[in-house]
Amino acid sequence: MGDAVDRVDYESVVIQDLLNFYSRDELDINPWYQRRAVWLRPQKSYLINTIHEKKPVPSIYIRHAIDLEHERSVKEIVDGQQRIRCLIEYRNDAFSAPHPKHKRPVKYSDLSQNEKKQFLLTALSVGYLINATDGDVIEIFARINSVAKTLNPQEKRNAQFSGAFKQFCLKEAIDRLPFWRSYAIFTDNDIARMIEVQFVSDLVMNLEEGLQDFSATKLTNYYEKYDEEFPKADSMKERLEKTYSILLEQKHDVLKGSLFCRPQALFSLMLVLDRMNHVNRQKLEHCITDIDSRVRAVRTGDNPKAIAADVYEAFSSGNMHRIRFRSKRDSVIEEYLS
Repeated sequence: MGDAVDRVDYESVVIQDLLNFYSRDELDINPWYQRRAVWLRPQKSYLINTIHEKKPVPSIYIRHAIDLEHERSVKEIVDGQQRIRCLIEYRNDAFSAPHPKHKRPVKYSDLSQNEKKQFLLTALSVGYLINATDGDVIEIFARINSVAKTLNPQEKRNAQFSGAFKQFCLKEAIDRLPFWRSYAIFTDNDIARMIEVQFVSDLVMNLEEGLQDFSATKLTNYYEKYDEEFPKADSMKERLEKTYSILLEQKHDVLKGSLFCRPQALFSLMLVLDRMNHVNRQKLEHCITDIDSRVRAVRTGDNPKAIAADVYEAFSSGNMHRIRFRSKRDSVIEEYLS
């Protein structure tokens, strides 16, 4: 970027003002270097819900110049075209979005007067590029839209989808943060890279469709299938709550530090617990402690024959997410609990 950009001024601009800029033809949301509108309804709905939930929204960047001939300000969207379009369309009742005070997604016209006021007075961060040339804008646009790190598959899903299934899994993962941390299921880095969200997503897919091999492609397809709506969200939430409750009823040091704190072993245990009508707490404690002690005995060499070789492999292999290991763990755990 050359010396042509005098500065970047950051200001808080309320949504109503942005809508006013657009209605007065003072805001160009489709400059020549921008891509066409590509957001689908779930992505739009997610942004509006983010605003309703009072969560942060990324800064919008606008090139601010003066039209001397007509003596007026000219504002051109450098980054944030999709977000601005989304705000305009929602204000015009083009789609509905979830709101924390409504059971079902609502359009703008469905909001109460106070809710409309809160929406329109929401302040967004706007970075004004003062005196930016076309060359400056192209470079800034490229920098803003470049990816600073290589995204893992789950981060790509999170960026690609914004709908019902993504929101369900994300909320479930967030709600279970105390559990992940208390039992050291996932590290802080795992959580930062959304590994726990992938765990929840894969678990839900297996609960719904039956035990299967892990497939990143199939999981992505599942996100796409339920992007518009996830009809079984309420029943799935109840099933997960029941399973976590059973685990939390155990003494903390029974599960803590055991091999069942490894995500894939926990995955298998939760699948079996879900399909059982009644779980004997003593059998569950025995299952956790006995399998853990036997696997440890083989691993340390204290008793190489403490557990069958295929069972040991299923609970300690580096490919524990493969179907043959999942199936073996499933059958072993079920036998303990039956």
